[in-house]
Amino acid sequence: MEPLQLPLMVALLAVVHVPMGNYMAHTFTSAKHLKIERFIYRLAGVNSEAQHTWKMYLRNILVLSALSVLGMYILQRIQQWLPMNMGLGPVSADQAWNTATSFVTNTNWQSYGGETTMSHLTQMLAQNFQNFISAAVGIVVAIVLIRAIAYRETDKLGNFWVDLVRCCLRILLPIAFVGAVLLILGGAIQNFNGPQVIQTLAGGQQTIPGGPVASQEAIKELGTNGGGFFNANSAHPFENPNGWTNLLEVFLILLIPFALPRTYGVMVGDKRQGYTVLGAMAILAIGSLVSLTALQMSFANSNLAAMEGKETRFGILGSTLFATATTLTSTGAVDSMHSSYEPLSGGLLIFNMLLGEISPGGVGSGLYGMLVVAIIGVFISGLMVGRSPEYMGKRIGPTEVKLISMYALVVPVVVLLGTGLAIALPSTRDSLANFGPHGLSEVLYAFTSAGNNNGSAFAGLNANTPFLNVALGFAMLLGRFVPIALVLCLAGRLSVQAPVAKTKGTLPTDTPLFSVVMAGTALLITGLSFLPTLALGPLAERFMS
Repeated sequence: MEPLQLPLMVALLAVVHVPMGNYMAHTFTSAKHLKIERFIYRLAGVNSEAQHTWKMYLRNILVLSALSVLGMYILQRIQQWLPMNMGLGPVSADQAWNTATSFVTNTNWQSYGGETTMSHLTQMLAQNFQNFISAAVGIVVAIVLIRAIAYRETDKLGNFWVDLVRCCLRILLPIAFVGAVLLILGGAIQNFNGPQVIQTLAGGQQTIPGGPVASQEAIKELGTNGGGFFNANSAHPFENPNGWTNLLEVFLILLIPFALPRTYGVMVGDKRQGYTVLGAMAILAIGSLVSLTALQMSFANSNLAAMEGKETRFGILGSTLFATATTLTSTGAVDSMHSSYEPLSGGLLIFNMLLGEISPGGVGSGLYGMLVVAIIGVFISGLMVGRSPEYMGKRIGPTEVKLISMYALVVPVVVLLGTGLAIALPSTRDSLANFGPHGLSEVLYAFTSAGNNNGSAFAGLNANTPFLNVALGFAMLLGRFVPIALVLCLAGRLSVQAPVAKTKGTLPTDTPLFSVVMAGTALLITGLSFLPTLALGPLAERFMS
């Protein structure tokens, strides 16, 4: 089955692209509320007919997220007194902070072992709930930017609470339910059992964990969250039993991000715009997957250790497909240990995240990140021909350029400053399993994963230290909410504009050529920002080996 995985995945995504994209567009444009939605609005005291400005939209996101961090933190600290605690004690203060910020920001970075630290109730009530909410927040921010591009001369961009509820109830919940059932059929476990000690045939003892795994696994992939129920994440056979469940999990990861460009095209009334965005995503994604697989295959031909850190259940292609999907989206799930990849492959996985996870990116965050790249591409192209830049009939003026410039600088500042500070501290160096370039790669990967809200780990770094728990927590918050604030502010600027008439000098943004411009812009910005650091880590390690 291994050679068929890639063409089968492409076929599946092609089949669902149009209906899924259309369905999401309908979800966010329909004037009709479901009965259960109206009940939720009444219960929460929400005026479902009110329209929010970008500032009100942002305020609601920040309030909800702050309350979520507080609630998750408290639940972890008191889990020993709650039902289904599995005999586990409270989570330490710094680790509880790290985990709370991690799941609320859709990062799901884990400095703990799930089955040895978190109770079943904590995993279900806190983490799994946030898997839905944080994914929905990313999607609705993308929807706001789409509306801003489509709307004319208005500062009203929708209702945050309506968008959030619809996203959870109409999109995430039903698909996650089906995904969980399929995973159970494939062998993933779903129960409320505690750890059970059994006698092995060799006469020893082994502890078999239990828990509501499949339900968390489905939304962790669908929402590009990534937090594993077990420490081994999707390499654990109870989470990901075999080759076809591995393919199912990759499909869930890519489903919404690759369908959102269609949603964009439908909502702005020009489906070619959606195909252009999809084309740029595909160029970067296919290029990354082909490069990573070729590097690993070449490594396997000359090194017997090529399967170290990888599951024989999935093989090299199943591992590289999953690794590419998880680092190009904001999904921290892994089915192989990225630190075990040969140096250039490890550097490529870091580069995938440094792109901003836009190809196709996290649910929502990938699309609004790619639309920012499109605007940057229009601006650069405008400079080349001496015209003021325009995108979809909206003029890109000095304020818009400042906003997108700040957006592009958030991740470099968070990642590079965080990595530099951490590597200078003795406590961080004591946490490294490796020194030299590989040790730098371990720390760089950690802050790249946190700053881009990915959540996967390079392995080898003991991140469960007070400094790293606190610092990575702040990196996750900054990497999530500063870009969201800038995107919503940009949306507010665009929505109030009157449309600019097309002329012969207007740059077409619905062509294959512009897909190439977008992909090239993303590569250029990332390369200029991070190539020196990558040269000190993965590239240096490759040339030393």
